[in-house]
Amino acid sequence: MSSTWSTGGACDSWWPNGGYAPVGCGGVGEQLIPGGELVPVPGSAFTGSRGTVKDCTCFNVGRDADNLRKAIIGLGTNEQAIIEILTHRSNWQRQQICKEYKGTCGRELIDDLKGDLSGDFKNVIAALVWPPALFDAKELGRAMEGPGTNENLLIEILASRTNQQLKEIKEAYHSEFKKDLVKDITAETSGDFRRALLILLEARRDENCQVVDERLFKSDAQALYKAGEKRLGTDEAKFIEVLCLRSPAQLQITFDEYKAVTNRSIEDSIKSEMSGDLKHLMLTMVNCSKSTPAYFAEKIHTSVKGLGTDENTLSRILVTRSEIDLLDIQDEYLKLYGKSLYSTIKDETSGDYRTTLLKICGTGN
Repeated sequence: MSSTWSTGGACDSWWPNGGYAPVGCGGVGEQLIPGGELVPVPGSAFTGSRGTVKDCTCFNVGRDADNLRKAIIGLGTNEQAIIEILTHRSNWQRQQICKEYKGTCGRELIDDLKGDLSGDFKNVIAALVWPPALFDAKELGRAMEGPGTNENLLIEILASRTNQQLKEIKEAYHSEFKKDLVKDITAETSGDFRRALLILLEARRDENCQVVDERLFKSDAQALYKAGEKRLGTDEAKFIEVLCLRSPAQLQITFDEYKAVTNRSIEDSIKSEMSGDLKHLMLTMVNCSKSTPAYFAEKIHTSVKGLGTDENTLSRILVTRSEIDLLDIQDEYLKLYGKSLYSTIKDETSGDYRTTLLKICGTGN
């Protein structure tokens, strides 16, 4: 089936018979729902100003649901249609499509997609269709299922999400698995690493980036010095308290003061004073406090370097950051590695999976 698709712009929309046709819809911040009513788009804890995926201003939920149905049913699957629709709609719009699809077809869109698709392409499409909090909850569940625990995945999600995101993830986890996320993490982890994760799950980090407490950063720097460099052994509890509860802005001046007091960077001290999962978590907290986009750029680079590609990590980061800060991640990637993320994905992936990731990236750097 060969048809021309728009890029989800403000004036045109693809029609099944090919070509472009104008669509009447609301402007930015409002959407057309069945019946022609314009409704405001609700805010979300999982959206920001530096994403590559935005609300499609020509969104028509009925037509999108119908086009997806046509792309799935019959002989063969129109993968291009699926990619084009789902990568050019915000997650809020995808949720409206899911509701419309269920209402008209009597089936869940996610089930039909998973039944028709396969491999990494299926996984990234499913990630786009699930609500963000539910996708994170599913990833946390996957990290703890079966023998062993994927501590790296726990660290990535719990260290990089905001307080509100963590609250919604806990609710989604309970709704999906009928279990308590805090209890499951308590059962799957131990020691100071568990203590730090549980503090993060309390979702009470200071997120005020405008105000810095000058007395606190001096006392925190001294406390970290006494907890590590100045004593035999390490008081991990103090590192956990400071790194898991202070705002990024507060941590930056604390780290500067710490270096002035000890003549060592906080990263060097953590590497020498800690080990294992706790060291990894504490370094992640430092990296995210300095630049979350740079942290994710490094994670992406790790996922594609060497033999083979970690598609799960690559897909997860692109999807979960696509409406938050993927533009900044691309900037950091280019700065760090001298190559655009777009080009890297083009070189390291293939087929419909590659097409989907490149659409999420947008035009690249």
